[in-house]
Amino acid sequence: MFPVELRGTRAQTLMWADEHQIEQAALKQLRNIAELPWVHGLRVMPDVHLGKGATVGSVIAMRDAVAPAAVGVDIGCGMESVKTGLTASDLPDDLRSLRARIEQAVPVGFQAHKEAVNVTKLDAGFANSHGKAALRANSWDRFWRAFGQLHPGVSSLESKAHKQIGSLGGGNHFIEICLDQDDAVWILLHSGSRNIGKELAERHMAIARALTHNQPLPDRDLAVFLSGTPEMDAYRRDLTWAQEYAARNRAVMLSLVCQAVRDEFGERPVRFEEPISCHHNYVAEEIIDDVPMLVTRKGAVRAGAGELALIPGSMGTRSYVVRGKGNPLSFQSASHGAGRRMSRSAAKRQYTVADLIAQTEGVESRKDAGVVDEIPAAYKDIDEVIAAQADLVDVVATLRQVLCVKG
Repeated sequence: MFPVELRGTRAQTLMWADEHQIEQAALKQLRNIAELPWVHGLRVMPDVHLGKGATVGSVIAMRDAVAPAAVGVDIGCGMESVKTGLTASDLPDDLRSLRARIEQAVPVGFQAHKEAVNVTKLDAGFANSHGKAALRANSWDRFWRAFGQLHPGVSSLESKAHKQIGSLGGGNHFIEICLDQDDAVWILLHSGSRNIGKELAERHMAIARALTHNQPLPDRDLAVFLSGTPEMDAYRRDLTWAQEYAARNRAVMLSLVCQAVRDEFGERPVRFEEPISCHHNYVAEEIIDDVPMLVTRKGAVRAGAGELALIPGSMGTRSYVVRGKGNPLSFQSASHGAGRRMSRSAAKRQYTVADLIAQTEGVESRKDAGVVDEIPAAYKDIDEVIAAQADLVDVVATLRQVLCVKG
């Protein structure tokens, strides 16, 4: 059934979604992207929906160019997960205490740690050394020294950036305790590069919109940087740093949540396997159709052959651990989640706290007006999204949440 081709576009556009199920504004956005002269090809994932400039759920291969909007403002946003040695029978009937521990350990929303996390004291207890690599002190020294080379407009934000490492943020970001199909307990979290990534992205987007070669574009939010220019070099430098910031943020957060779980179980040892980590808003240099390309994934994960990735649903449904099939038609990509089927404002108009309580029954979570826009009904059916990409990924584990922390 999939993929299907979006007709009438300059660059080939293959979709793992039915055209009639995609909102008209998003279709227009996809057509605008495909008209850019630098675009080699566009791939559309089943969680596709309208974004700023570039569509969420899009994979764009460009020749010697990159559009910051095709990455988004939350540079490096992605997922992190780890399987524990616990099972459902080990969990208490009431998970409020564990949720309180996690919320105490990890700042949410606009909050940050009062002091930067001392990463030298973190010990997540992961199964092998690979999972511990992001927490090694010597790599952090190198990472923070590079802050002084970033866009001068963010120079005053270094202290804030330090304190936001290991923090969740708001919106669709979350920390969850889940059970898989065998009742094994997993930790799953979703976050990105926090305020510093947003500040860097917005500054570079403004620079791109002002460049001469972008003036004729049908949508100035699709402005691009060109290879070999100082503007491109500066963006790639800051982008790479922000992607690493996001990955480190999730690694620290996961370690803090693991410690909260250990604390909840007292003297009982808790084992953690090797973490799974993936970006879904980022740029990578890849070979597409035998040609080196700059590939942007905005709301999409890499699904190379044998590669593990995480595809979450909503706070009251399911999430999936998947293994990529390396399908070249999709530029070796898959969806990043269920994808929204309605805007946040529309969800708030249509649903109530009572609806939220009903749709998150059995999940220990916030159930108040502040998260009604995250109600499961505001998202597409995650099972349908997974089914639509059967040629892109194999399901390794199906996770249902029993606890969800949101900002």
